[in-house]
Amino acid sequence: MPSDRNHNRNPGATPGRAPLHLNAFLMSTGHHEASWRLAESPARADSDIEHYKNLARIAERGRLDSVFLADSPVLMGDPGRRPSAKLEPTVLLTALAGATEHIGLIATASTSYNEPYNLARRFASLDHVSGGRAGWNIVTTAGADAARNFGLDDTPLHHDRYRRAAEFVEVSTKLWDSWADDAVVADKERGVHALADRVRRIDHSGEYFRVDGPLNVQRPPQGYPLLVQAGSSEDGKDFAARYAEAVFTAQQTLEEGIAFYQDVKRRAQAAGRDPEGIRILPGIVPVIGDTEAQARELDAELDRLIVPDYAKRQLAERLRIAPDDLALDEELPDDIPTEDEIEGAKSRYTLVVELARRERLTVRQLIGRLGGGRGHRTFAGTAVQVADTIEHWYDRGAADGFNIMPAVLPSGLETFVDQVVPILQERGLFRTEYTGRTLREHYGLPRPANQLFDLATPLAG
Repeated sequence: MPSDRNHNRNPGATPGRAPLHLNAFLMSTGHHEASWRLAESPARADSDIEHYKNLARIAERGRLDSVFLADSPVLMGDPGRRPSAKLEPTVLLTALAGATEHIGLIATASTSYNEPYNLARRFASLDHVSGGRAGWNIVTTAGADAARNFGLDDTPLHHDRYRRAAEFVEVSTKLWDSWADDAVVADKERGVHALADRVRRIDHSGEYFRVDGPLNVQRPPQGYPLLVQAGSSEDGKDFAARYAEAVFTAQQTLEEGIAFYQDVKRRAQAAGRDPEGIRILPGIVPVIGDTEAQARELDAELDRLIVPDYAKRQLAERLRIAPDDLALDEELPDDIPTEDEIEGAKSRYTLVVELARRERLTVRQLIGRLGGGRGHRTFAGTAVQVADTIEHWYDRGAADGFNIMPAVLPSGLETFVDQVVPILQERGLFRTEYTGRTLREHYGLPRPANQLFDLATPLAG
């Protein structure tokens, strides 16, 4: 779908050309699974608050839109393989809010293993604490291991998880809207702190949730935190078209990126939304050197540090087969499950299998390709080559920006900020200064109207 890309130009952007949006995806020592083995890497970075503060400040120095933390309510993978612990993201981002002034703060939280009232309260609180910089990456969480942490025998079906997620988001937005923006008057003379008729119950009764409300936190500075989504299955794309304002996605080729971009924008239009109200940000794992040869050597060094036994078990788990069914120096076996037989992470499963089949990769080669970004596009080259790739995908209509996933942290983020960002700024593609205070302003998105007050929408129930 064509786009005029004229939204909310920033200083340094070429007239008539919209700015790129850049998010820094932070993951302990970096996205390459062997990054923690490098001498420069803080081996206990996964729980080091000062490490994360430093990363957030580096990203803010580069005028990036936001930083993002993934999360899951289960220990992911083998902790012997790489640092695997995760601080709870809304708590961590609250600390980062105090260490930064402008950059957006996006946390992952599951609709499968939370309740709307508690989660809406946490994100409203983060938005207040940060002055309007919060974002919520909405995930549905698959896997029996996660389910068993919450007293369930197995994960709910894929379609059911998305039905619950849709109602979860609708309840959350009602709760954020349960206070009018002008509810608090703090009139000491009259002894009136808030206007009672400007705070409402939501009286929601649905398929999955019954919630009276109102929320016990007033409306967030942004109205709602920025709503982000990362699923690329058919259900995931439909969900993004209805609710998401930014989409983090994994695409290996330009053609796949263009197809995904156009598909989501079409679905948004069919859902009655302005397609320009969704920002599409594919992930890229840049490995940057002063020369292309140097970048490739760093990439190869990281791959050499992968422990094959760990990686093979991880790949087998993703493919839902036994590790013994994978031979390191042979291609994937023919008799692996189809996407229809997979209940969780369907789109990532398909991406991995198609990558292996398309390029006829051996298991060892596939492990190397996945070790850097778990299916996201990896790119080794100079700063100019990375900037060229970003600009090419943007100009061809495959992205509104990128989810930057440094292979090694903090050095990979520092190199991107100090070498790639200035090139994008010189080309008029990226801001030279922040022009707004909120995350929504960084992404060029409006503050939503209040559906219970501004729009006079009848209450449910």
